[in-house]
Amino acid sequence: MNAFQFKQFSVKQNATAMKVGTDGVLLGAWSSIDEGNILDIGTGTGLIALMLAQRTQSAQIDAVEIESDAYNQAIENINNSNWSNRINAYHSSIQHYHPSKKYDVIISNPPFFIASTKASNIERNNARHTDKLSFSDLISVVSTLLKPDGTFSLILPIVEAKQFIKMVEGKNLFLSRECTVQPNLTKPAKRVLMEFSFIKGNIAKEVLTIETDTRHHYTKEYISLTQDFYLNF
Repeated sequence: MNAFQFKQFSVKQNATAMKVGTDGVLLGAWSSIDEGNILDIGTGTGLIALMLAQRTQSAQIDAVEIESDAYNQAIENINNSNWSNRINAYHSSIQHYHPSKKYDVIISNPPFFIASTKASNIERNNARHTDKLSFSDLISVVSTLLKPDGTFSLILPIVEAKQFIKMVEGKNLFLSRECTVQPNLTKPAKRVLMEFSFIKGNIAKEVLTIETDTRHHYTKEYISLTQDFYLNF
């Protein structure tokens, strides 16, 4: 299937290596939002930018993507949506993206494989591996572009999340929200949703389980989080 249909928009993905996945939907639904300026780093097909546009009334969203095919597909998906006047896509690496403004919200579903075996598809490698966007570069960009009272959200696997939290120590970015994500009631957690800010305080921690002990039988919490987007909820 080349297009993924959501309740208020669709995502064409035939030209891109990375398809719509649970990680992106979780991040787009869970992250704190603001009616100001939002930056989506590595927008891919534009999924998260579209989700945030749906969740807001007037937010201006900048979506940055380095891969040509993904950028072109994001443009297509944005233009086919109801929010094309509020989403601007930029074909650039985030390291060479230099806007004249700072952001109330920065969000990213970043590449996270650091030293693992690569596939033959170059675009898929770039989307999944940190070669073109290291954690250090991501932290540096966020530190530069985030407003003093802004928030930065991302999703990572458990091990990489721990590494990322250690790396932001001393960078004046502090973990403020954390949601550990379990695939189902019997399997260990595999992902962590995290939100950072420049303000140090208590960390709000939660656990989200996607499925019960039956395949494709979703928990009330997961349905509540994603029901504004998925057709079957």
